[in-house]
Amino acid sequence: MKKFIISALALTLAVPAFSAGAAAQAAPGCPAGTWTAATMTKELTDACAGKLAGKTVTMEGPFTDADEVKFNASVKDFEAWTGINIKYTGTKDFEATIRPAVDAGTAPDVVDFPQPGLLKDFARQGKVIDLNTILNADWLKQNYLQSWLDMGTIPGKSGPIMGGIWARFNGKDLVWYPKKAFDAAGYKTPTTWDEMIALSKQIVKDGATPWCIGIESGAATGWAATDWIEAILLRTAPLTTYDNWATPIDPAKRTLFADPAVKAAAQKMADLWFADGFVNGGRKGIVGTNFGDSVKPMFDNPPKCYMHKQGNFITSFFPATAQPGVDYDFFYLPPIDPKFGKPFEVAGDIYGMFNDRPEVRAVMDFFTRGLSLKAWLATGGALAPQKDTNLEWYGSPVEKKIAQLVSDATAVRFDGSDQQPGAVGAGTFWKGMTDYVSGTIDLDTALKEIDASWPTK
Repeated sequence: MKKFIISALALTLAVPAFSAGAAAQAAPGCPAGTWTAATMTKELTDACAGKLAGKTVTMEGPFTDADEVKFNASVKDFEAWTGINIKYTGTKDFEATIRPAVDAGTAPDVVDFPQPGLLKDFARQGKVIDLNTILNADWLKQNYLQSWLDMGTIPGKSGPIMGGIWARFNGKDLVWYPKKAFDAAGYKTPTTWDEMIALSKQIVKDGATPWCIGIESGAATGWAATDWIEAILLRTAPLTTYDNWATPIDPAKRTLFADPAVKAAAQKMADLWFADGFVNGGRKGIVGTNFGDSVKPMFDNPPKCYMHKQGNFITSFFPATAQPGVDYDFFYLPPIDPKFGKPFEVAGDIYGMFNDRPEVRAVMDFFTRGLSLKAWLATGGALAPQKDTNLEWYGSPVEKKIAQLVSDATAVRFDGSDQQPGAVGAGTFWKGMTDYVSGTIDLDTALKEIDASWPTK
């Protein structure tokens, strides 16, 4: 598939160059390459030498069913190299079980958080180990885009700490389109926001509808709108504005929803959503259409809409026979203001450390390396943030292409609403945007109501 061919010069996500001498320093039992004395902690070096064989590291998180199988497969080689057993317990009631365990002092050694908010709660209580005291700072800077390290730095009991390691993620800032019909119409994928709006107008002029959008999701109705606002805010304001809005370290510096930058982002979304002829079903259809169903008309013949913004999980709502690069493709949601670069919004998993033993330190160091995800990448369902990940490890051409887009990003930020207090990010923000889109209230009222719901403690 031509769309997914990547040149040999780009087969790795900025893999650091190591001399033959450095590679020879790799500890026995573990691979060469980036596994060198200069990058590894003492504990990982000892583990690779077999000095920690027979030890067990407990881990808990939300991976169940197929994902739990994929996780266990991804650590199998490490267990063979070191003799350390990583015992993962997955549960669909993760938040309900991890809180009492941490409160009782019986937390597992490593906890996998699908959202950073709960990890931050524990960090403020002083229950999370600062990874700055554990891991090689130079190695982290070498193997991660700085944005990942910024997102791992969270408020601790006595100041900022490195609260976790980003181990796996999913991409959000993607626009999907029906490739055959798109190409047949002579449309070109846009590289700027203005080009995307121009394309939308051209599709309307051609007698078709450019966008498939739906935000209905039962009790979670509205979350798809928050993703749009987050993506636009990243493209129209400094990262500090986004950070102080999503997860302010200093409450006194919190960016309000009523802030001009946030309002402008919501208005820019509305300018596209409410434009005549831009959305299948019109403005009223957006609220009443399920987010997963909204994409289906894109595969009608002819398509009832040509573009749909959503994360890579949306392919599970595509027709079972649809083939990537043939029936559908995607492009990066374009930048808006060039001075804010090419940011990328993600969701994913961050691993926090709760018990400090040599074998736990070794495992955390292992998770900073692309090889900790190699088996998972081959079977699909994960993207790796580590720079020493080889693009050829990806079994899915779609995920390989997304990984390349993220590697080219100037900044990465986690889903903003997922970082906000639950009453806001998974409550009034969803409802406020739903009410605004439906026309029940105006934008100013919606933003003020969301601000009023922010917890004061």
